[in-house]
Amino acid sequence: MVFVIFWLFADLPSIDRLQAGLALPSTRIYDRNGQLLYEILPPEGGRNTALGLDEIPPHCVQATIATEDANFYNHPGVDIAGIARALWINLRGGEVLAGGSTITQQVAKNLLLDPEQRAERSLRRKLRESILAIRLQNAYSKDDVLALYLNQSYFGNLAYGIEGAARAYFGKSAPELSLAECALLAGLIQAPAVYDPLTNLTAAKARQAVVLDLMAQNGYLSTAEAETAKQDELQFAATPFPISAPHFVMAVWTQLQREFPEQVYTGGLEVVTTVDLNWQRIAQDIIRQQLYRLNNPVVAGRVPANARNAALVALDPYTGQVLTMLGSPDYFDETIDGAVNAALAMRQPGSALKPFTYAAAMNPTRDKPWTAATMVLDVETPFITRRLESYTPANFGLVEHGPVLVREALASSMNIPAVVALQDVGLPALVSLLNNAGVSTLAENTGADLAITLGGGEVRLLDLTQAYSIFANGGYRVQPSLILKVSDHSGQVLYEWKPPRLETRVLDERVAYIITNILSDDTARLAGFGRNSALNIGRPAAAKTGTTTDFRDNWIVGYTPNLVVGVWVGNADNTPMTNVTGVSGAAPAWNAFMRRVLLGQPKLTFTEPPGIVRHDVCALSGRLPTPACPYRKTELFVEGTVPTEPDNLYQTFTINKQTGRLADDSTPPEDRVQRVYVVLPQEARDWGIRNGIEPPPAAAVTRLPDADVGLRLLEPDPYTVFQLSPITPLETQRLRLTVGTPPDTLAVTYLMDGQELGTVQAAPWVLWWPLELGEHELVARAQMADGTTQTSEAIPFRVTTYVPPEMRFGEQ
Repeated sequence: MVFVIFWLFADLPSIDRLQAGLALPSTRIYDRNGQLLYEILPPEGGRNTALGLDEIPPHCVQATIATEDANFYNHPGVDIAGIARALWINLRGGEVLAGGSTITQQVAKNLLLDPEQRAERSLRRKLRESILAIRLQNAYSKDDVLALYLNQSYFGNLAYGIEGAARAYFGKSAPELSLAECALLAGLIQAPAVYDPLTNLTAAKARQAVVLDLMAQNGYLSTAEAETAKQDELQFAATPFPISAPHFVMAVWTQLQREFPEQVYTGGLEVVTTVDLNWQRIAQDIIRQQLYRLNNPVVAGRVPANARNAALVALDPYTGQVLTMLGSPDYFDETIDGAVNAALAMRQPGSALKPFTYAAAMNPTRDKPWTAATMVLDVETPFITRRLESYTPANFGLVEHGPVLVREALASSMNIPAVVALQDVGLPALVSLLNNAGVSTLAENTGADLAITLGGGEVRLLDLTQAYSIFANGGYRVQPSLILKVSDHSGQVLYEWKPPRLETRVLDERVAYIITNILSDDTARLAGFGRNSALNIGRPAAAKTGTTTDFRDNWIVGYTPNLVVGVWVGNADNTPMTNVTGVSGAAPAWNAFMRRVLLGQPKLTFTEPPGIVRHDVCALSGRLPTPACPYRKTELFVEGTVPTEPDNLYQTFTINKQTGRLADDSTPPEDRVQRVYVVLPQEARDWGIRNGIEPPPAAAVTRLPDADVGLRLLEPDPYTVFQLSPITPLETQRLRLTVGTPPDTLAVTYLMDGQELGTVQAAPWVLWWPLELGEHELVARAQMADGTTQTSEAIPFRVTTYVPPEMRFGEQ
């Protein structure tokens, strides 16, 4: 018995030490050059002011009790069931991970036990904590204990106590908090980093809902009141206080909590970070100026852009050190939700993922790797999604370019070729590459489909900027670093950053170099951006923009050999901007920042790795030039991927100059002329006609560029839903049926639902079919010159009746 008493009570702190435990840690956070970013405020001043329980809104008190200790006012300060559970686990040889601590126990642990004792997970600590809780209960009233708890709990984002939390998240004093706000804050106490609404609003709202449900279960609210509070819109803001680079400091603080959970709350730390405060201020000035220009246009005819927010991240592509992290133009501006860190928020990236799609397609280990000279048709092309729906992407401005090479398609950000590339390489290959490079959120998106390459997913600006590092550093993944050194109050070094060893190569260095070469090619991006665009910074630099539907998000991520910078422009509440693209919204800010911070530094060039070869190709097809090809270019290739097939788009025919038809045996020599025609794949046939490209005489085409593809239906698009109009004559509502055929096709027969519709004897093999209600399946059958037949794959589609909105009775 004496041993047990000694085991429990030896060195047990006195309740008189309670006031000493109330002091907040004096932690200082510095930039990489020693400039102070933030110092924890003392408890007697600033936003961490302690409040009396009568000054704290009842909703906040009730939310905390319901969530943390529903039986608070009825127990003697300890949870007997929790202690019994801890004893049982201990007797079974397990580790005590949780014991149902009461609010009183938590106050005793946090204010009376030293860091080493708090970190201990044992039955002894649990019992000593309970003894202190009982003593605390006897020395203080329940209200006093609860006030201590609410004033000393850590709520995240450097906010201690309910008053600090109210000011940190909502820019107001605690007495002004609403029910919805109280519920959100009460949910933070258990895991402030996990439920941080400024970086993970979805998790925070889910936690808030749990708190509101607990309040209803414990009789503090009705179910209806809880449901109403869940729908209340939260306006995040922060009361100004002395801090530089606030979003970055909050991110650092979150990491410190995770890696130094005890030291960060007691004794204080000296923390040197990776950020450059001078660069941070440059970023903030540039972002503010760009937003002002967007919203106050001086060019006649332009309207205000309604762009209120932006973020910028700069990091070293070889070390991962984050040199700048600007989460918004003004952390303390509640009108733009300035406290939300847009650098860590989930947003759709638009076309900014295209380089990864082409990089995956260029993987030299594939059976048929793409190259910068692979020809893709930039024409209207239907795709089938995993949900068996028709998906037909379009380019910005609805412009199509016909046959293009990958270099121009990527540099000018053409949408259709990017989806063609993704269909060829497969969604798993793209998601895997992005995940390996640092963008993990898309791997978690089970609903991802082909649109992902055009931005149909969500990423964080920090992650995307990190991922682009693989193009700048030769294919290596780097981990973003925020902290260079951490020391305790006595000067002992607890952590010191060491340069990482670049060992995890996630992309072939030659592919990384070719992607970089494309993204820095001013000539290749003329079609998309014109001359002297904001992507040119006066030194070697590669860049890619992104714009999402309805102009909700603008992006650019660009890099030099030693710096990667990402910029996002948009609105924190996801409202659309007005006619602002990545090149007009985000790119000017990126351009200005790059020029400012790199001023005076050497103009570095990207280093070409071994295994790159140069070879001439025909500029239209990307194949080896023939005498008929009038335009050639030199392209970069991964060794072993140089094309071996001759150009097949430019073809020479002997024409009768009198008739314009193919010359035959009766054509006199003086009437025979050699003429070069562009023979387009049949999928580009209509595009060629619209763009005035003269086709060769029909009988002359025996070498189609897509001859090896076989018979396939070109129209209609698969899984499309067509609608019959009740106000238009039925005979005018027809569907155009077309096919792509192999050479030597004599006739094409169309079959609808197994019944023959008709036979066409000549190209372009068009048949018109009057629409009929119902589910349909179309097949084409070709009669070949050698007597054989070919049958296409079936295309399903549906015809329904269109009902005008004014006739849709009964709909809500």
